[in-house]
Amino acid sequence: MAASSGPPRARALLQQCLSARLQVKPPEPGSEAEWVEIQKGLVIYVCFFKGASEELIPKMVNTLLNVKLSEAESGNYVSVLDLPGNLLIIPQATLGGKLKGRNMQYHSNIEKENGMELYSHFVTLCEKELAANTKCTEAGVVVKYGTYGNRQVLKLDTNGPFTHMIEF
Repeated sequence: MAASSGPPRARALLQQCLSARLQVKPPEPGSEAEWVEIQKGLVIYVCFFKGASEELIPKMVNTLLNVKLSEAESGNYVSVLDLPGNLLIIPQATLGGKLKGRNMQYHSNIEKENGMELYSHFVTLCEKELAANTKCTEAGVVVKYGTYGNRQVLKLDTNGPFTHMIEF
């Protein structure tokens, strides 16, 4: 699903999970680390590149929430909306890296402030889509998300390395 003209403006990595736990705030003197957690569902890693804009977000959300990657009890693959499953969204700037020599460079990534705005909009739209889905609200699914611009610890339990990359 690459953009029809020019380089991609965003990249997402999808990983089905049985459970996932993400540290959103590291421990500090006098306070413990803070975590968010989901049960069965989908982890979405997302990275925005230079040229990404607000207009891209609805297409990304629609595509990512409707792609049939989650295995239902019947053995058929369904979308996270049809499962229904939880969602963990993780900002992942390293998805924009390119190897130069032996080092990774991130020159094509969007500026931090713009990326933070797009990420926030992406999370909000995902929350709205799941809240508008009857199956998801009846099942009590949740949307959890990481903190943009911070390194975060992830603990992931999957039933297989079933990872997919989609570019926009």
